[in-house]
Amino acid sequence: MKPIPWLSACAVAGSLAGGPVVAQPAPSPQGPQAVLRVASAPATGTVTLGAALDAAWQRAVAARESAGQRRRAEAERTAAASFWAAPPSLELSHRDDRLLSSAGGREIEIGVAVPLWLPGQRAARAGTSDAAAAQAQAAEQVARLRLAGDLREAAWQHAALQAESAQVDAQTQSLQQLADDVERRVRAGDLARADALAAQAEHLAATALQSDVRQRLQAARARWILLTGLTAAPDLAAPIGDAVPGSEAPHRELQLARQSTELARKRVELMRHSRRDAPELKLGLRQDAPGRGEASQGSLVVGLRLPFGTDDRNRPMEAAALTELEVAQAHEQRLRERLDSDIDAARDAQHSADAQLDAETARARLLRERAALIDKSFRAGETPLPDLLRALAAAAQADSAAARQTAAQGLARARLHQALGLLP
Repeated sequence: MKPIPWLSACAVAGSLAGGPVVAQPAPSPQGPQAVLRVASAPATGTVTLGAALDAAWQRAVAARESAGQRRRAEAERTAAASFWAAPPSLELSHRDDRLLSSAGGREIEIGVAVPLWLPGQRAARAGTSDAAAAQAQAAEQVARLRLAGDLREAAWQHAALQAESAQVDAQTQSLQQLADDVERRVRAGDLARADALAAQAEHLAATALQSDVRQRLQAARARWILLTGLTAAPDLAAPIGDAVPGSEAPHRELQLARQSTELARKRVELMRHSRRDAPELKLGLRQDAPGRGEASQGSLVVGLRLPFGTDDRNRPMEAAALTELEVAQAHEQRLRERLDSDIDAARDAQHSADAQLDAETARARLLRERAALIDKSFRAGETPLPDLLRALAAAAQADSAAARQTAAQGLARARLHQALGLLP
């Protein structure tokens, strides 16, 4: 007996179970394992997650926030390198006796007041600005990591729906061929009209499902385009470009927490070196005109203004700085515990996804084999059409489950990379 076209299409549909790892999986009659090998080949019209991340970062609001933090940190560093602790001020004064004796006496003074650094204050502020710059850089890496998480979720959702769409298309084609074959046999008198109606109803149900899957795939593609600005589909076969899982590189969120703690510590140190307002050095010139025909006289003015540092001023600032440090330390500790928990949960999820994929793949293979045997029995007239339709439906459902589980396995691996803090 020569091969039946619609049953071969069912086998092709089953072979798509391993297809979500690329944007356009190639059908293979050898089952899911063959498609997984094909998936490693480069796909056309695709983009790697690394390139997509760069494109999405250019569109992200977080990129503008990170750039602003870097500029602010650089401005703080420039201010710390200044000669004076605060902007200088110009002082002008004029005095005369016009309202009293009107003897022509007057006094004019012009000077500049320069705020000076307190001992150790300038170095402390420079350390604070350096810590702020390091924190801004760490915050940018964390923002990129969070954006990468959104990209991974969107990419694997797109891949899962793409594989499901390919499977549904193959199933619809196979049921169309089956309905045509049954119709020919009805006209030949081999089958009853009820069998043709049942085959057509199954084909219409697959067509409706095909439309629904295509709509969901279009929505996933629109989300991907909105996120990245790219029309190319994600290529999930490309390896990540960062360190492998289990490396000793610090997690980006933990590194940000450490930098935040260090910045809070530097601010405490700066506060302790700034227990009073900046002293001011005053340099100026004074011109005195006594009046009554006497000659005016000029003099040089040198002054020093020393503010006092009282507890009313220092205690609120010290309490705020110490509170910031304590909160940063507590956040770092809790974050370390949460990251360890997230990594353990992600590893368990990946192991579970691997086991489920093996089970779903084996189940799909068995049900396809069962459908092939029932088809032979149907061709021989030993099995009614409803039994064949039920077998085909069970095989199609198993293929869809295997395709979804393949995407779920890839998503579990991506979430593990995300939990480890790895960028694509």
